Amino acid sequence: MRCCVCLFQQSLQCSPSKMAAGESNSRSSCLNLSNSGPLGNAPPSNSAHSSPASSGGAVAAAGGMNRSAGNANPRSGPESGGGAEPALRSTPSVHNPPRQSVCPSGATSGAASNMTATPSSSSSSSSASTASSSADASAAVASLPSSPASVLVYREPVYNWQATKSTVKERFAFLFNNEVLSDVHFLVGKGMGVQRIPAHRFALAVGSAVFDAMFNGGMATTSTEIELPDVEPAAFLALLKFLYSDEVQIGPETVMTTLYSAKKYAVPALEAHCVEFLKKNLRADNAFMLLTQARLFDEPQLASLCLENIDKNTADALAAEGFTDIDLDTLVAVLERDTLGLREVRLFGAAVRWAEAEAQRQQLQPTPENKRRVLGKALSLIRFPLMTIEEFAAGPAQSGILTDREVVSLFLHFTVNPKPHVEFIDRPRCCLRGKECSITRFSQVESRWGYSGTSDRIRFSVNRRIFVVGFGLYGSIHGPTDYQVNIQIIHTDSNTVLGQNDTGFSCDGTASTFRVMFKEPVEILPSVNYIACATLKGPDSHYGTKGMRKVTHEAPATGTKTCFTFCYAAGNNNGTSVEDGQIPEVIFYT
Repeated sequence: MRCCVCLFQQSLQCSPSKMAAGESNSRSSCLNLSNSGPLGNAPPSNSAHSSPASSGGAVAAAGGMNRSAGNANPRSGPESGGGAEPALRSTPSVHNPPRQSVCPSGATSGAASNMTATPSSSSSSSSASTASSSADASAAVASLPSSPASVLVYREPVYNWQATKSTVKERFAFLFNNEVLSDVHFLVGKGMGVQRIPAHRFALAVGSAVFDAMFNGGMATTSTEIELPDVEPAAFLALLKFLYSDEVQIGPETVMTTLYSAKKYAVPALEAHCVEFLKKNLRADNAFMLLTQARLFDEPQLASLCLENIDKNTADALAAEGFTDIDLDTLVAVLERDTLGLREVRLFGAAVRWAEAEAQRQQLQPTPENKRRVLGKALSLIRFPLMTIEEFAAGPAQSGILTDREVVSLFLHFTVNPKPHVEFIDRPRCCLRGKECSITRFSQVESRWGYSGTSDRIRFSVNRRIFVVGFGLYGSIHGPTDYQVNIQIIHTDSNTVLGQNDTGFSCDGTASTFRVMFKEPVEILPSVNYIACATLKGPDSHYGTKGMRKVTHEAPATGTKTCFTFCYAAGNNNGTSVEDGQIPEVIFYT
């Protein structure tokens, strides 16, 4: 760095009044030097109670320079304020960066001596020094003793922060949370957690339409301090960091509050980063919590991902602590789904746990009546008819949540035929995703297939793993009729019943097939023999002929082929075989 040394003579009889007045030539020849701090600016103060006064303010009045602080003469001794430079470094400006100036006639040294802080100086004396008025500074200059000939060293700025930042991005990033050039402060948070954060109106208005309206709109604020009690300081700093530098600073503890801030101030790019972070960190144990937030912040894509995760990991999601903290609308949205992978009796148990927590939140006693009250619509979404009679009798029937009338009607549904109507959904849930598929094994339909209590049975195997969810059965040849039916899938080698359902169906008298579904999907493994079984009670029906031994289904999107092979099932089968009979259709997912 170039240095220019100027030697001049000064009269020993130079009057204090003349020095106080400050010769224009002397002042005009001052060179401003930036503070020698590591960043060339005052460190930001995030305390809401920081003093707005700057150490440069008093000295600026003495030296006639805007926002500058005097620097001690490098050759001055203790009697001429030689300890001023450490004092300047230890008392940084809150709002404006102190700039050093070296001026002839010793004015700088005098100004600095007014701010001198010894190592034992208290913070209160330092504050008093930084808040001194221009009159005090002038008096300090006037009180300087005259000295013999002086040698002053003129230096160019020792640190120019703008010159060290080669791009606009670097310069704006430097201004983040920085008092340099700041023209607005935000008091963020509540109570003792309030932080005072500096900012720059232009930078904020460029990145946010909300800030633009706040500072430049028809009802723009003129205040230099803006309170934000509903925003977390860490989230607001993350928002500013993004606006100043495009850098994303979010973590598990701050992502939701940062998403709220990004929504509030209309910064969609930061919103997208928050949502992407949540997607990557979505797990069964936080799916319900994130689902609640996604619904609150109107993030349908995130909500959909949460629901899919709950479908796949229903048991783990319901066991997580966050489940009992969700709101009623979220609980209803989950129980409405047909794709939950959990038995209905366990869904009922989870709903009861939620009701107990909700009753406590509403300061209600956890009585059966209050549990029913807080569950509201959610109770009707529990599919009690899908339970076994043993599950229902051991749990819901004794809970006190259901009315006596509901309990009786459900017991009748489990035990008698024809089954009476119940107020609860009896449609099976299917925990599988993708498109439902089906195959038909007959190419022609004929009339009159009778029933005498014997099951129609057909043996089959497949070439790949699938999940059977139901059968298609033929209906009456005598017009609209109701049938009672029991359907089963049996593992041939072990004679184990893998899935069954006692249910019924209504037909319209046509030769169409009518769907009869299992309560839960039944897993079918490749190259393993199974028996499809249907026991119908009702009038004579249509039946299929010209059956096929092998039937192949090809997925239209992927071209994946699922091949069924049908064989005769030994024993009582009511006449059903590969060539003709009942169970014309198998409904499945791959």
